[in-house]
Amino acid sequence: MTDSEILATVMPSTTRRYAGLAMLALLGGLLVYIALATPPASLAWRFTLLALGGLVLWMAELMRRATLHGVVLTRDELRTTDGRVLARVEDMTGVVRGSFSLKPSNGFSVLTKTSQDKAWAPGIWWRFGKRVGVGGVTAASQAKFMSEILAAMLADNESRCCR
Repeated sequence: MTDSEILATVMPSTTRRYAGLAMLALLGGLLVYIALATPPASLAWRFTLLALGGLVLWMAELMRRATLHGVVLTRDELRTTDGRVLARVEDMTGVVRGSFSLKPSNGFSVLTKTSQDKAWAPGIWWRFGKRVGVGGVTAASQAKFMSEILAAMLADNESRCCR
């Protein structure tokens, strides 16, 4: 087995992706429509509604671009399908999959030894401090499989180093 061989892949679910994009686009469109069609008495409120509508529509575009890619796990790293490294396996300390834990919907989070740069791909993954979250509009079965493979890899690495 080579180090760059892909062990598991998490891709966006088409249905969840389109549902999420539709909800964001609808919310942004409604905010803009309300600001223009039934303007509030105050000009500040109109500007606020327009700004929020624009922000939500911008977020929809960010999510559309982000969900074109998925996340892959190799022996060395957790990375996106376009090559962005989210975390190296040697830096990982654990996998969190519990129902009430800090993780994305339909996903899992990975704890790391060192703090990572903050980054976010809406609907796919996020990275904040010593935690990387994978999930969102992804298929739950793929994320569960990836988290189990990753947990097994980390347990194997720990048993090797502590012998």
